[in-house]
Amino acid sequence: MNLKSFIRDIPDFPKKGIVFKDITTLLNNKESFNYLLNILKNRLIKHNIDQIVGIESRGFIFGSALAALLKCGFVPIRKKGKLPYETFTETYKLEYGSDTLEIHIDALKNKDKVILIDDVLATGGTIEASLNLLNNFQVNILECIFLIEIEVMNGKEKIKSKNTKHYSIIKV
Repeated sequence: MNLKSFIRDIPDFPKKGIVFKDITTLLNNKESFNYLLNILKNRLIKHNIDQIVGIESRGFIFGSALAALLKCGFVPIRKKGKLPYETFTETYKLEYGSDTLEIHIDALKNKDKVILIDDVLATGGTIEASLNLLNNFQVNILECIFLIEIEVMNGKEKIKSKNTKHYSIIKV
């Protein structure tokens, strides 16, 4: 199945010059969504993962569904002010501004096997901030996973600089 065919481009969203990758057309198609989840499940099932860490907001969609399939936990990384308990905080730049991410200080345990998941890898700012947040814990980050990687933005270099593996299903 060609998952790329289920993703539409929205020009000038959220700002002029940005081409937004709209995944809602993939999500609302049961065949494409389940096909995607099965690809990820088959890739990860052998690792005995403790936690899937999903980045707000679209990483929540894939991360929580995948956690259910793999029978592991799900941990959200959220935008500032959305988590009710004490947090670690990391501010970062993205292609159209800056933002701050947070994770609960008790979200992960020492030596947890972790997968970090988000929908799109572009400049790498979000994933770099998320990896920095995970550095507050003594966890084993097995891989960062993305539905889409926008290769020209070279975000994978920020992942490589942290000596972490990454996998993208679709590269554009």
